[in-house]
This record gives sequence, C-alpha cells and structure tokens, in this order.
Amino acid sequence: MAAAGFSRIALGVEYKGSRYRGWQRQASGVLTVQETLENALSKVADAPVSLLCAGRTDAGVHACGQVVHFDTQAVRSMKAWVMGANINLPHDVSVSWAREMPAHFHARFKAIARRYRYVIYNDQIRPAHLGEEITWNHRPLNVAHMAEAAAHLVGTHDFSAFRAGQCQAKSPVKQVHHLRVSQHGKMIVLDIRANAFLHHMVRNIAGVLMTIGAGEREPQWAREVLESRIRRTGGVTAHPFGLYLVQVEYRDEFELPQRYIGPHFLTGFDLPE
Repeated sequence: MAAAGFSRIALGVEYKGSRYRGWQRQASGVLTVQETLENALSKVADAPVSLLCAGRTDAGVHACGQVVHFDTQAVRSMKAWVMGANINLPHDVSVSWAREMPAHFHARFKAIARRYRYVIYNDQIRPAHLGEEITWNHRPLNVAHMAEAAAHLVGTHDFSAFRAGQCQAKSPVKQVHHLRVSQHGKMIVLDIRANAFLHHMVRNIAGVLMTIGAGEREPQWAREVLESRIRRTGGVTAHPFGLYLVQVEYRDEFELPQRYIGPHFLTGFDLPE
C-alpha cells in the first residue's frame, strides 16, 4: 500500500535491452534499466524514485509492454511524468504512458498474466539489420513441426525442465494459456502467454522448438523434455536478443492503457492480438 501523503504512479515502459545487464539494479554498478529509469524519474520528481516492475527481464532482453510503479510525494501531471522522463532517458528506454493508481495496485503482484514474443530471423545469411533485436538461425526451420511441439506445452504443467538453475520461483508449476508459432517471411514468431514465467523459461522453450524445427528432434520431444523435469534434457538456452516482454495484464478495475502488442517492427504483420 502507498503510504499516507504519497501517490502511486504506474508507467508503461519499453526498452531495447542490448546494452543493459537486465532490468534489476545491481550493487556492482553495471548498467541496468531500473537504475536508468529511476535516475530519469528522480529528476522529474526532484527526489529519489524507487521502482517495482511487473517482470524482471534478463541481460539483453527487450520490453515493449513492461509495467512499473512507484510512490511519490511530488505533484506532477501524467503528461509531465511521461515527457519529463523521456527527456532524461537515453534513446533505448522510453515511457509510453503514466496513470495514477489506487494504493493497493502493485505492478508485479496484481498482474494476472504476462506475454512474451520471441522473434527468430530464419535465413542462411546473417542479417545486417536488427542484429540485437532478433535471434538469427541459419538452419531452415520447419514451422509446422515447431507448432506441433508447442501444443504439448500449453496448459498447467511443472516446467522444471525449462527453468534456470538460479530461478528463485517458489513453484515450477505455471499455466501457459497459449503458445503460438507463426511465420512472416523470414521471421518466425513464438507468442507465449502465461500466468507467470520461470527464469529463462521462454528462452529454454525457444531452444527446444528451434531444435525440433531444425529436424534434430521430433515434435514429441517437447513433451518428453517437459515430463523429464530435468533442465539438461532440453539442451541449450536460446539467445536473449530475440525475446520481448510485450504485455502485462491486470484486472479491469485498474483501467490501465491498452497499446498494440509489439515489438514495433512486427506491427505490420498479421499477428493475433
């Protein structure tokens, strides 16, 4: 709950994670998204600002639908929070909206679903553009086999086999609402929505699906990995550059702004909302 005399402000945030060591501020002083955004907002508030986010992204991972909140005694218009933050932010972090929230809102604990997209550029030649915003795979990938494999992972399961060793989640059981695989020219997009995610869960799923798409394993292998509950069964963790946090969902009572589902370079594609 926000303390007496404080307002609770929620922000929509997007960022290119390539040069950051993830979302979370670190004691070592390395560059993080949290510290960068807190520094910008502190200038607007003329006082220190401390942020809490909906989902802590890893080093190199991007976001176009991150939600954060902070408590402040500063009185500013919502436009001032957005424009003031953006004036003080570097080119690869942007605030898209601001909204004053009830005191019981919490960016992380009130979220009811999160959604990621993992973007693969599938071509023999490495692309000169978007190099840090997509994952390049030179092997021809069978999208139909990837989609068949993805179906095994939809539903409520123990995702221990897709969980990083340093994951701090209390339970490996998560509910995947959908896991779609679609192709758009040379782009293959994995779109996954769940109630919550384990550390490296999406990247480990992407690694399994690309292995299957390359013909190294049959689609049934995705279920075998899942049922093993052993991380090493699933092979390598996919690269972070293709991963985007695209949406965080909350109950209607909070009336948060709804934007298109990113990333930006996919907005012209026929992707389901």
